[in-house]
Amino acid sequence: MMSRYAALSRGELATLVPELLLIGQLIDRSGMAWCISSFGREEMLQIAIEEWAGSSPLYTKRMQKALNYEGVDVITIFKGLQLDIGAPPQFMDFRYTVHDRWHGEFHLDHCGALLDVEPMGEDYVRGMCHDIEDPTFDATALATNRRCQVRPVHRPPRNPADRHPHCRWTVTIDESHPEVGFIPQLDIVGASRAYNTELAPIDPNDDGMADYSGPLLSDLDFGAFSHSALVRIADEVCLQMHLLVLSFNLAVQARAKDDAALADSIRTKQLIGIAGVAAERIHKALDLPDGPAGALRVLELHPLLNPAAYVHAGIDPGYIHVRRSPAHEDGAWISLVSPVADLPLQAIAAAVDPHLRAEVAGTETDWTVRFGETDTAAAELPEVSVTKVSGGASWEFQDRKSLPLTVL
Repeated sequence: MMSRYAALSRGELATLVPELLLIGQLIDRSGMAWCISSFGREEMLQIAIEEWAGSSPLYTKRMQKALNYEGVDVITIFKGLQLDIGAPPQFMDFRYTVHDRWHGEFHLDHCGALLDVEPMGEDYVRGMCHDIEDPTFDATALATNRRCQVRPVHRPPRNPADRHPHCRWTVTIDESHPEVGFIPQLDIVGASRAYNTELAPIDPNDDGMADYSGPLLSDLDFGAFSHSALVRIADEVCLQMHLLVLSFNLAVQARAKDDAALADSIRTKQLIGIAGVAAERIHKALDLPDGPAGALRVLELHPLLNPAAYVHAGIDPGYIHVRRSPAHEDGAWISLVSPVADLPLQAIAAAVDPHLRAEVAGTETDWTVRFGETDTAAAELPEVSVTKVSGGASWEFQDRKSLPLTVL
């Protein structure tokens, strides 16, 4: 099945890919507020740990294979982080140093996630930078080498308050290290249709970089990749989001126990928030038109409906037809949307133009959506407002030079 991103130009794709990586990071800003209100701060931290640990090793491995940079060293780990929704470029500004294949460091010149939580107090900072990071950094490394240890040199809470860089970590691979333990959720998420989705291979003859088998770069220049590679990267990044959310679902359902309505409520609020913010960023980044046609185009490119091999939808003049797909079988985002549960689509409509409304008709797993214009501007949905608390919602990417990082 052809990717919905294939119709974009190479330049448009180079703009969209970092946007998608940032959107993936903002999923937590959309979801965790509702976890705190339902389960408390301590359980929210555990949900975050389980969510990332149960998905990042899987999607990291997928990206390694897709872009031909599989390995067992720190260079492989650093390349993976550059293509990870947990570390979107610039907003989470990782700077890498490679001493040799088995020893490296990174520091964050800018940590958007830290700046989001610092106003909430030291407990939240410590929860993110200690409780969550320790197990999840090791889990991310698990995809490459189970004897890797990621350890802090310093990290927040910042002392002094303006300390820079925000944090610094060493990355060491040594045969004497104990292996990182296996994470039970990986078996469940790894059995999903999302993880096993087959995407079209990259055309090696397309103009530009077909893979990332060359040297580690300080900043990935997405414009240097071929059109074919960028299409694959965009689809893989959307799968990263779906895998993260499937892992999130497991963690939430474990706390909600038999209260399926509570779990579905939290999952839906997460989707509404990220749906609106993602739509606004995609609309602006690609300079898409306003009005019903613009909203349809945004939805077509939205991670809610991508990749096409995972979420089945027909794109027709004036409407989009969603039908049952592997994403429904997984209980992914699209399973939360229907004619009687249309708030995620209303959030997308309002992000393009508050005067637009989504008009949805059909059954739970087979429906069409059109966008119509009204005289009344819709108020921003509270779930979208919560997500916009993050600085990532208004983040602006800057042009950077892409330099190879050589061992000194």
